[in-house]
Amino acid sequence: MPPAKTSYVCLPCRASYKQSHPGRHDHGRVCPRCAEPLIHVGSAFAAPKRRDVAGWRVLSVLLNAGVRFHKSCCGGPGYRPRTLAEVRERMAWARATGEPFARVLVRRELG
Repeated sequence: MPPAKTSYVCLPCRASYKQSHPGRHDHGRVCPRCAEPLIHVGSAFAAPKRRDVAGWRVLSVLLNAGVRFHKSCCGGPGYRPRTLAEVRERMAWARATGEPFARVLVRRELG
């Protein structure tokens, strides 16, 4: 059976790579284009198209907040905002309620 694959992204290049799952002795991976460190995003990740600048901005917000795309027992990673408007709405909700931003980003419903 082949080793499990998972996704890594390079935000500056707006590129996604499927690579073998990280082992215990994995010392980081670098982008083959720019040599910047790749970010491990999980096996349930679907990258936006390279020309979708807004989609990559949303992804950047999610990754910088610590949100990843790992599979759960029921399939996919759960809810993730897809537009900048959804991110802004959730940022306002987090400020108003004091709930951590990373938790608000992955909640399906606000309120």
